[in-house]
Amino acid sequence: MEKIIDRESVFNFFKTTATKPVSVREVARDLNVDKTEVQTLKRILRTLTKSGDIYRTKTGLFGLIDKMNLFTGAFEAHKDGFGFVISEKSGMRDLFIPPRKTLGAMTGDRVVARVESPVRMEGSIIKILERGQQRIIGELCREKNSFYVKPKGKRVPFFVMINPADRHGAKDGDKVVVEITSFPTEVKPPEGKVVKILPHITEPAQEIELIIEEYSLPGNFPPGVRQETAGFSPKASLQNRVDCRKLMTVTIDGETAKDFDDAVSIERTENGYILYVHIADVSHYVPWDSKLDMEARQRGTSVYFPGNVIPMLPERLSNDLCSLVPHMDRMTVTAEMHFDKNGVMIDKAFYTSIINSNERLTYTSVKKVLGDKDRDERKKYGHLLKDLDIMEELYTLLRKQRIKRGSLDFDLPEPEILLDIQGNPEAILKAERNLAHMMIEDFMIAANEAVGSHIEKLGIPSLYRVHEKPDTAKLEELKPIFNSLGLNVNKSGPELFQSILKKTKGTPMEQLLNILLLRSLKQAKYLEKNIGHFGLASECYTHFTSPIRRYPDLIVHRILKETIVRQKFSENKKKELAKLLPEIAVSSSKTERNAVEAERDIISALRVWFMKDKVGNEYEGIVTKLSSNGIKVQLKEFFVEGFLHISALNDDYYIFDDKAYRLTGRRTKRVFSLGKEITVRIDRVDTEEREIGLGLIKNEELRIKKQKAKNKKNKPKNKRR
Repeated sequence: MEKIIDRESVFNFFKTTATKPVSVREVARDLNVDKTEVQTLKRILRTLTKSGDIYRTKTGLFGLIDKMNLFTGAFEAHKDGFGFVISEKSGMRDLFIPPRKTLGAMTGDRVVARVESPVRMEGSIIKILERGQQRIIGELCREKNSFYVKPKGKRVPFFVMINPADRHGAKDGDKVVVEITSFPTEVKPPEGKVVKILPHITEPAQEIELIIEEYSLPGNFPPGVRQETAGFSPKASLQNRVDCRKLMTVTIDGETAKDFDDAVSIERTENGYILYVHIADVSHYVPWDSKLDMEARQRGTSVYFPGNVIPMLPERLSNDLCSLVPHMDRMTVTAEMHFDKNGVMIDKAFYTSIINSNERLTYTSVKKVLGDKDRDERKKYGHLLKDLDIMEELYTLLRKQRIKRGSLDFDLPEPEILLDIQGNPEAILKAERNLAHMMIEDFMIAANEAVGSHIEKLGIPSLYRVHEKPDTAKLEELKPIFNSLGLNVNKSGPELFQSILKKTKGTPMEQLLNILLLRSLKQAKYLEKNIGHFGLASECYTHFTSPIRRYPDLIVHRILKETIVRQKFSENKKKELAKLLPEIAVSSSKTERNAVEAERDIISALRVWFMKDKVGNEYEGIVTKLSSNGIKVQLKEFFVEGFLHISALNDDYYIFDDKAYRLTGRRTKRVFSLGKEITVRIDRVDTEEREIGLGLIKNEELRIKKQKAKNKKNKPKNKRR
């Protein structure tokens, strides 16, 4: 019997029926496709090929990617030409791609790769599904009658050729924005045209604008999106909502935050505690497929950097209607969680609600109240002391339970960059992660786990925040480093993390080893199926608590609200979600990675601008990384890292021992190892390459210098006779 086909039926045919690559004719025959539907079948096959679900061979046959030793993923290029494909499929290690096998892929491209050596996890890219970059930034260079653009940064490892007619007034040495008109292949470099000539960078603000352009971060919201927010009413509606306004409720955020998307309330009971986590009901204002929704989906996340933010939603929503500002009624979705006296969750409920936050607290003020027992601060917030004390009690229990089950507690400092009125960096400090940060972190983790497990139990398609187990091979590579530091690690796999974290807690080596461990882990990502979260030792985890700034949280809110209001999902609704969620998971993971890299580059740029006027200054530092090329050193006075190139160690020939993880002088036997304190000089600050070059203050020079200072200090003062 002939039948009408759709994408799902064709995909299921490849998953369950096709045992080998097949032609269009074979697919049509096996699915009993009517002749009038053959064009529809071809269109579906093209769609499945473009999405990376199936692959079309050179002979025109189609097969399921998973059955052909292929997989899809995102490519990350290295400046030396090679790269890695990070698989979208869970449980697969990153695939190394040699320079000659990249097929001209660029960082951010979505590709199909073939595994050619499972042992070494090496392969080749055989198809580029989607380009991640349409524009690049660089310097226009001239060589005789030819022009090319040398890309800025390390994301594009090759030059872009420019036709002289496409320079549009740009001259040799100009910084330009180039739109790629012809992407690279194995034998041909990319071509492009100049679309913008950039001004000479004279201040950090211009550098930030350059990075925003480089990463194609979104600008102003389109008129249609802004227009949708114009008619929203600021009045919160109680219809079908639980009134939580009588609960003592607070928000706890950073000093400069404006988008408050979570608030908490707490009660002590005979059996333990009730924690209420109230999250801004963004989905009330942003329905499926609205202009607001499509714009938020494209942005994926808000991007935060010193002094500014590029929001996922217009300020009318992010800083006003959805923000849980104090003393204003706000619509929320509440996760009500009941815990016993040991901090174990024994019951949970979810409902749409309305709150009125009693106070906007900061991490600093809560730390003063709870950690420092500051008399003035406790007096100021006397009406909240009881609730804050109960929160601290529950937080202590929750963290104890989480560490007990194997959750990793990385305490990695983040840079805090203070800007002056002109937007120039005037200080770079180590941001403190205090008790208040950790308390809110644990409350949000509890809410995310509660929501994730609730939706999964109902069997409804959803998005999960997943974190795969670490690559055993990468962990084994770290063992010699740990052993060289006297830690003598015998454990393997996940237990190795707990062992190291426990042994180094509170020691000078804690931060350095935490960074090493973190580098060995895979990136957390979004996935339409639950495979657990290794870092949190969570069986089921999602993102629910930040719908103002993360699109996946908005999706989870819609799904959760559907279970609250309608109690059940129709099969058609489940099918729609099942089709849509994989694409959203991939795009959300991609926009998140892009935002993280942009934020990292902005911080790196500001660090360099901050050190620009400090060339020649000497600082105490600590070795944070070693390689055959040199040493990374973190300064003690500022939260800034610089690089001491091997050529700067000119008192000897230094050999890098990758097993002992140290540099050793062949003649002097002088050793540089992880955590070693050294004195360095700022020799070079390159704002163009965002690099800080260091020189070493030799031991003898330092000894003489210190002795002179000591002699000067002890020299008796001349007295008038």
